[in-house]
Amino acid sequence: MIPGFEALVEQRIKKAQKDGIFDNLEGQGKPLAFEDQHVPEELRLAHKILKNAGFLPPEVELRKKITKLEQLLGETEYDSKERSKVQKKLNYLLTKLSTTRGESHSFPLLTDEYRENIIKRLS
Repeated sequence: MIPGFEALVEQRIKKAQKDGIFDNLEGQGKPLAFEDQHVPEELRLAHKILKNAGFLPPEVELRKKITKLEQLLGETEYDSKERSKVQKKLNYLLTKLSTTRGESHSFPLLTDEYRENIIKRLS
């Protein structure tokens, strides 16, 4: 910093404190909540800019879509064609999420009918 600049900043902060400008600030007396503590320090600014612009990491977008489909699945009739379509899309997104993480396992959400159709097609 510029010599003397730090002293000027310190002087203005002390004056603001004395004048009560910092009294009754939102969150006063509470610990700071850092949203991006899992993001490396060198990427935090870029992450914040993207977040403020409405962009989400692909994994987060996938999770949001999965949550919506799970809710929709719970609202559809058990034997309907719509439920089958939702189930297929949900399975696809779960598989996509798994591959982005480098995982490889089967999902319990595969319905018996869907599993049988897959086995028939592969046989």
